[in-house]
Amino acid sequence: MAHINLLPWREEALKVQQKEFFTALTVIALLSLALVFSVSLFYQAQIDGQITKNQYLKNEIQLLDIRIAEIKELKNKKIALQKRISVIEQLQRSRNVGTQVLDEIAKVIPNGIYITKLVKKGNSISIHGKSESNNHLANMIRAIGLSDLFTDATPESIVTDEKARKLLSDFKMSIRIKGLVDDLDAAVEQAFKGGK
Repeated sequence: MAHINLLPWREEALKVQQKEFFTALTVIALLSLALVFSVSLFYQAQIDGQITKNQYLKNEIQLLDIRIAEIKELKNKKIALQKRISVIEQLQRSRNVGTQVLDEIAKVIPNGIYITKLVKKGNSISIHGKSESNNHLANMIRAIGLSDLFTDATPESIVTDEKARKLLSDFKMSIRIKGLVDDLDAAVEQAFKGGK
């Protein structure tokens, strides 16, 4: 005899299918959530790693900025020391400048020229004197141009007094001493003030 199932099998089959569907849906949702969470964790780890690298670079940049500031300070100290050394060299060169000037003046003045006044101010010397002729003055200017100590011989005036018995011309001339600054005291003060 045929078996007849009078139970509502379709509703039960539908319930089983719905249960399987919701179970699969829950598993898929959980897997999707886990996948989203793991992707989020991965990207957050990447962001955290980049933030750590950026912070490391900022710290290194700050250290380099400090070192650059130290280097600038050392350069400034070096410049100040070079100025001091230069002034000390100037002082060393100018230590015997008086005797050197007189010795060199004796070498560059030819016969026929007589010095009446010599004034030194800074690295400039003003020479006042008398000359027998302008040729002697020209020879003196050439000798000063060839000198190792003097430079820039500039005649300021040549005056002839025709009433005098001897025809001597009064002259004024300025020359400069090579290798000396104009105002050595000011150079010393500036070098030592700038180095502190």
